[in-house]
Amino acid sequence: MNHSLTVMVTSVEGDMNYCCKVDLKPWHFWNKKGYKSFEVEGNPVEVYWDFRSAKFTSSPEPSSDFYVALVAEEEVVLLVGDYKKKAFKRTKSRPALVEAALFYKKENVFGKKSFATRAKFYDRKKEHEINVESSISGTKEPEMWISIDGIVLVQVKNLQWKFRGNQTVLVDKQPVQVFWDVYDWLFSAPGTGHGLFIFKPGTAEDSDMEGRSRYHSTKSGSWPPEFCLFLYAWKLE
Repeated sequence: MNHSLTVMVTSVEGDMNYCCKVDLKPWHFWNKKGYKSFEVEGNPVEVYWDFRSAKFTSSPEPSSDFYVALVAEEEVVLLVGDYKKKAFKRTKSRPALVEAALFYKKENVFGKKSFATRAKFYDRKKEHEINVESSISGTKEPEMWISIDGIVLVQVKNLQWKFRGNQTVLVDKQPVQVFWDVYDWLFSAPGTGHGLFIFKPGTAEDSDMEGRSRYHSTKSGSWPPEFCLFLYAWKLE
């Protein structure tokens, strides 16, 4: 019902954050097309967006017919969405010399028993449907299922004892690590805590002691090895 767009610029050292947030209201006069500017270390940065024709599916992120463009020094340094020509025409800026890479994606999803989203792991063109289902209320032992593209890949029984864990699954014959932490679902007041799910391409052996991936691919179009999907699942009563 209610979407928001947040653009954050962080320094390489991680000590400075610059943020621009836009609330996309669910009523008729919400700002589906707009423009905002903010400063990063004294330099102007512009954000353009157009959601007038955007199509939404099960994910909070629009699936098509939209764009979000971040412009600095007359260059589109970040462009999200499929309306690329419209974005360049409106911003009157040149494309970036280096294409932006997606390192992580964070989503907050609300539901009672089922939580769904979409993500791309190894192939930029193929999107996978991710679904988390749980059975916590009632007299039965709590269980949880995690499916990708309609196939159950993780099933956790006795969830009250296994509320944290991880498992490596295969998606299109490629390994993906799945981590979960649903402690708050079981032991916190309803609606006050979320379940956390992390999906990371590769295996545990592909990561060094600092948690950084050593998985490399020379194939064009491969996702960067550090890519992760963070899914925050909030239960509604």
